[in-house]
Amino acid sequence: MTAQPFTKAPVFSLPQDELLTLNAADIPVIKDALAPGVNYQPLFLDPEVGIWVVLAHFAPGAELPVHLHTGAVHGYTLSGKWAYREYPDQPQTAGSYLYEPGSSIHQFYAPEDNTDDTVVLFIVYGANINFTPEGQFHSVLDAITIKTLTEQLSEAQGLGKVNYLTGGSARYTAN
Repeated sequence: MTAQPFTKAPVFSLPQDELLTLNAADIPVIKDALAPGVNYQPLFLDPEVGIWVVLAHFAPGAELPVHLHTGAVHGYTLSGKWAYREYPDQPQTAGSYLYEPGSSIHQFYAPEDNTDDTVVLFIVYGANINFTPEGQFHSVLDAITIKTLTEQLSEAQGLGKVNYLTGGSARYTAN
């Protein structure tokens, strides 16, 4: 049975002719994207709004560079264990939910003694500003960078076109 749209509500809504949904099992894991053992599946990338949602997979011993968040981050650990170098006594394990306010700075790592990959759902607003171990600027990681990496790495890894959700695009209404 097809759901009938409710049209008598006294409010306006965006038109939607289908449910925007996907299954992570249908999205390939893009390998060694940011560093060895740092893999991800893109779920939602919106460069205009500056939000990106990924399932991140970290091999034992994998780590990210020190980075500053320009916006808030929500993280939910599905499996494995990870921590920040700055807070090693607060490891995140399966079932842990973490909120990071904008302007937080830290370095993520998955312990080398993990027996399996760590999988974390990240909802990121804005960008990660990445730094070298010496504290020098390294790179920016944001929705447009993840989008570009997805295109380049999926082709290089023979994964084909990767399906994920995305936001609208800016344009003139009269053109």
